[in-house]
Amino acid sequence: MNSARFDILGIGNAIVDILAEVDDEFLAEQGMIKGSMDLIDAERTDKLYALMPPAVQTSGGSVANTAAVAAQMGVRSAFIGVVSDDEFGHIFRHDITSSGVHYVTPPAPPALPSARCLIIVTPDGQRTMNTFLGASSSLHPDYLDAEVIAASAIVYLEGFLFYVPDSRESCLVAARLAHEAGRRVAISLSDFLCVERNLEAFRAMVRDHVDILFANESELAALTGLDDFEAAAEVVRDQVELAVLTRGARGSVILRGGERVEVPAEPTEVVDTTGAGDAYAAGFMAGLVADAPLAVCGRWGSRAAAETIRRLGARPLGDLSYLRG
Repeated sequence: MNSARFDILGIGNAIVDILAEVDDEFLAEQGMIKGSMDLIDAERTDKLYALMPPAVQTSGGSVANTAAVAAQMGVRSAFIGVVSDDEFGHIFRHDITSSGVHYVTPPAPPALPSARCLIIVTPDGQRTMNTFLGASSSLHPDYLDAEVIAASAIVYLEGFLFYVPDSRESCLVAARLAHEAGRRVAISLSDFLCVERNLEAFRAMVRDHVDILFANESELAALTGLDDFEAAAEVVRDQVELAVLTRGARGSVILRGGERVEVPAEPTEVVDTTGAGDAYAAGFMAGLVADAPLAVCGRWGSRAAAETIRRLGARPLGDLSYLRG
């Protein structure tokens, strides 16, 4: 892996997050499923934003968050994702590059506004996401940089891309280019509703193109059709080189061949779970590219997740190299 120019290349939706704290009644009134992600159009985005209380605005996108946190941990990171040449696009481009991530994807045509995600955070720290994909949905294969893909030790794909046919095709092309260059392909399943709505595509992707799988319990159940965690874990163990399964407060389970490692969650106050899985993946892959044992990879992932959920927003600020201790 040391011969690579980049340790991790993330390919995903480039989004600006708008976060607001509300009570559970707000979710019920708006017909939202707690902890899920739903796609909304521009009209719904404007209406929901008008109903939200004062909000915090920050760059987001699942895999973009992972790339940013990994860079802050000292990992050589790059990202491919599309924004427009507009206010939200400028915010996203500034934030991800200032985190130390290599990001040079050209902007989308002016008619496509940059993506936004309205994130509703309830008192229990759960986040419910409402995403207007905008320009991020134009991530067709022409945006892929084959040289950067070939120069990245791990190419990390975002499950949310499977909602859009062009973006889904980009995942397949990126996986092929990575494997042709002898690199590994990782994917985050991203959200259980996303998996349910694109089930056969996800099953084929994991079975045929993925080396490293990141999934939480609900995503794993959606993928396998099995509610029993242990049974579902055995299914994916046989499909991928490495399965990294997160279980919230119960920590994570890591499977590689006949090996099984269980890692406890890092104790912390939960303020906002937005980006917890993204940060875990960043910490885990930081360990992986450093050739650390799986238990250490999991511990770094748990530390990164804990650092994220103890504050509002998906990305901690500043140097995070201390998480590798």
